[in-house]
Amino acid sequence: MLDNIIRYSINNKIAIYLFVFGIIGMGIYSVSNIPIGAVPDVTNNQVQVITTSRNLAAEEVERFLTYPVELGMSNLPGVREIRSISKFGLSVVTIVFDDDMDSYLPRQLIAERLKFVADEIPEGFGTPFMGPISTGLGEIYQYTLEVAPEYKDRYSVTQLRSIQDWIVKRHLSGIPGVIEINTWGGLLKTYEVQVQPNHLRAMDITLQDIFRALEKNNSIAGGGYIEKSNQAYFIRADGLLKSIDEIENIVVTVKNGIPVYIKDIGSVAIGAATRFGAITSNGEGEKVMGQIMMLKGANASKVINEVKDRVEEIQTALPTGVRINPILERSELIGRTTMTIAENLLFGFLIVFIVVVFLLGDLRAGLVVASIIPLTLLFALTCMYFLGVDANLMSLGAIDFGIIIDGAVIIVEYIAYRITFEQNRINALLPEQKTTVIDQISVQGASKMMRSAIFGQVIIIIVFIPILSLSGIEGKMFRPMALTFCFALIGAIILCLTYVPVMSSLFIKPRPEGNQSLSDRFIGALKRGYSSLLPHAINFRYLILTTAVALLVFTFFLFDRMGGEFVPTLDEGDFAIQPVLPTGMSLSATVDMTTRMEQILLGFPEVDQIVTRIGAAEVPTDPMSMEESDVIVTLHDDDTWTTATSKDGLADAFKEALAAEIPGIEMEFTQPIEMRFNELITGVRADLAIKVYGENLEFLNKTAQEIEGLIRGVEGAADI
Repeated sequence: MLDNIIRYSINNKIAIYLFVFGIIGMGIYSVSNIPIGAVPDVTNNQVQVITTSRNLAAEEVERFLTYPVELGMSNLPGVREIRSISKFGLSVVTIVFDDDMDSYLPRQLIAERLKFVADEIPEGFGTPFMGPISTGLGEIYQYTLEVAPEYKDRYSVTQLRSIQDWIVKRHLSGIPGVIEINTWGGLLKTYEVQVQPNHLRAMDITLQDIFRALEKNNSIAGGGYIEKSNQAYFIRADGLLKSIDEIENIVVTVKNGIPVYIKDIGSVAIGAATRFGAITSNGEGEKVMGQIMMLKGANASKVINEVKDRVEEIQTALPTGVRINPILERSELIGRTTMTIAENLLFGFLIVFIVVVFLLGDLRAGLVVASIIPLTLLFALTCMYFLGVDANLMSLGAIDFGIIIDGAVIIVEYIAYRITFEQNRINALLPEQKTTVIDQISVQGASKMMRSAIFGQVIIIIVFIPILSLSGIEGKMFRPMALTFCFALIGAIILCLTYVPVMSSLFIKPRPEGNQSLSDRFIGALKRGYSSLLPHAINFRYLILTTAVALLVFTFFLFDRMGGEFVPTLDEGDFAIQPVLPTGMSLSATVDMTTRMEQILLGFPEVDQIVTRIGAAEVPTDPMSMEESDVIVTLHDDDTWTTATSKDGLADAFKEALAAEIPGIEMEFTQPIEMRFNELITGVRADLAIKVYGENLEFLNKTAQEIEGLIRGVEGAADI
């Protein structure tokens, strides 16, 4: 069958041209449409069930909110793990499902159960809802609302929060691939009735009376329509409150024929809702931040570009002096990663091309072999696009061009050798006869060497079968790499059967007799050296074997003592610092502390911007207490650094500066995406965590302190 394919290719060169152009066209289309990311998304198949309550302590949250949700979800099919966090006013239950279930079936099962769970939660304590359909890579764009210096006195954090909720958020909604625009920080504007207890007692009025009066006087109603003079008039009653004066003039009750108004028993003022989080930025105090979350499975690069275009449109619609300031956007990391991949592929192509041309000693043969590289890459990208494999550092960065062109080198080298060997007979023929003879040599050469070429490439594909069988986090990380490599090898096999024989018959010419190339002289020198060493190796065979075995044993000895990790850490270019503050610290104290930290860090020339996320956002997918915070530090390009030459050195400098100004504070240094991945996959933000279970909190704390003392001296434990 292989011989027939090769023969058909030589006899139908136009069909092969069209086939190759088809690969090029589909490859270009796939490159422009394939989802591009930085790293594979290894987040497990999970759904968060969130319940908020404005007035419950952590113990009551666990008892009345978290426990009913956990119990209701425990018997759902496909559940692998349930974990929860209960904090003041907040319950987050994470349900992890089997990876072979799609993203929507678990949410449908949970939605059905939530109806029954909500009935078991006491009225007024909170209503559970599901978090957005997103992953650890879903936080693609984060921004703050900044005010120009000359307008600082015009806008408060309450007004900035209103601008975020009513202008920015609404304009950003509707972008394909965006599932949530989360708001963090600021003060949510409310109208507060501040009653006087003495007045209530004097007039015999309760708080329930005031609540009912406010509720009944803030509504709308419809009255159908009436017909008059061939016209329909629709009736509506607008009773929504629109100002403080209207609230003050609400009648609470009537005493002795005299109405009692809200203004008679208290005052009405603009206030703020109870909040559980805040945002500080660049040492300037509180800000308002927006967090755009991407739909699971969407094309990150495409969504980010559309978000950036929409942000440019929104800038013109904002009030004077207010602008959107991007803090973290995934496009920068994707751009750096894509550039790294492109550089590696380009340098790999150039190195392989130079080596092949040098060893073959024929520029034409080298070009034929090297042309396989872009074609196989386009073929692999086409397969990736249609089979849903994203392009990222893992899937494209591991392609080995040397292995891919192995079969083509064998075939082209043999065809070039046969053409040169029979050059006297070929040169004696007419041009039409030369073409026929070269075609026959190409068919014979490709047929003879194709079996060896395919055999080697099939063995490599078989080697990847164990990787293709991986599941869970390992499968999500390494299967794209194995699939891409297999796609490239399959493309190389197809091209060796069709494209390589055709190009060899067209471009390879006989080498002039007696013309010894540099490659011939180099190979000849290697042969002479090997011929002189081989007899000595045979004479000292036992010494050679003993040395080889000793090196193998020594290798195992070194391997047993080498450090290991799942994958090398991707340098995201930014820092995420987690300060460990005293438990129970108030929100205002945490804001003051993080603002002071920002001011210290801004003294380093390497720092571009700093934003600190404190507590929980409006949609608390990342639940933190009010004393917990994430200090996100974006950096300038490392070629402009002066304080240190590496991120580790810069982190040490940050620690020293913070410890000198704020003694006693402990910090954990990580990266934004890495931190989010760790939290979503394992429930903790650190690389390694030790969990202690029990009911006695004092004993648990004592045990944790003992564990900390034991592991603090372990080599490599940087932040504990």
